[in-house]
Amino acid sequence: MTHPTMSVAEAILTRRTVRHYRPDPVPAAALDRLVALAVEAPTSWNLQDRSVVAVTSDEVRKGLALATGGQPQPQEAPLMLVFVAEPASWRDDHSDVHELALRNGAWSDEFATMFSAAAHAFQEDLEERGLLREYAVKDAMIAATYVMLAATEMGLATSPMNGWDELQVKQAIGIGDRDDLAIALLVSVGYPAEERRHPGRRDRERNVFHESYGSQGNTARVG
Repeated sequence: MTHPTMSVAEAILTRRTVRHYRPDPVPAAALDRLVALAVEAPTSWNLQDRSVVAVTSDEVRKGLALATGGQPQPQEAPLMLVFVAEPASWRDDHSDVHELALRNGAWSDEFATMFSAAAHAFQEDLEERGLLREYAVKDAMIAATYVMLAATEMGLATSPMNGWDELQVKQAIGIGDRDDLAIALLVSVGYPAEERRHPGRRDRERNVFHESYGSQGNTARVG
């Protein structure tokens, strides 16, 4: 099934959180496209410290349903995407990342050497301040947002899920013993069985400011 291409702005304005889905499976080509776009999302220091687990089996979806307290999305959506943050991955070998950037002409040898050293120093500082998990979760959340917009453009519905038991989610996807990993978000994907209307957003004067938080003025609506 093909769908007309929409702009990013149209995808943002069209996307709704859908809780109920038809049983129709997500085509393999669509899933491949979604995960391909997920890995293109920005990542701090290009560490790519996040992964996505695509879940389609009844067994694992039942585990996710349990982890989410029986919410309908894992039970009905034919595809669940679990975004995993990898706070300790900065310690791993990233030579493949550097080599790819060199081949693509994005980095020079000097930049790669400098960048690697600076990235390690930055991560060590985060570790000292107990912020490694927070930064990795941010990276994973950005990837999840890319997926939701891409799915909208493809005619698929999604629901970002943040209400779950982390250990149960980890157990469902086979990482129950991995304290070095964290769950960032669950996203259900499928064809909607309901039509959701936009509930609206507060006026921008309540949450868009210029130069400093809480400031009001004519520039609050710029852009």
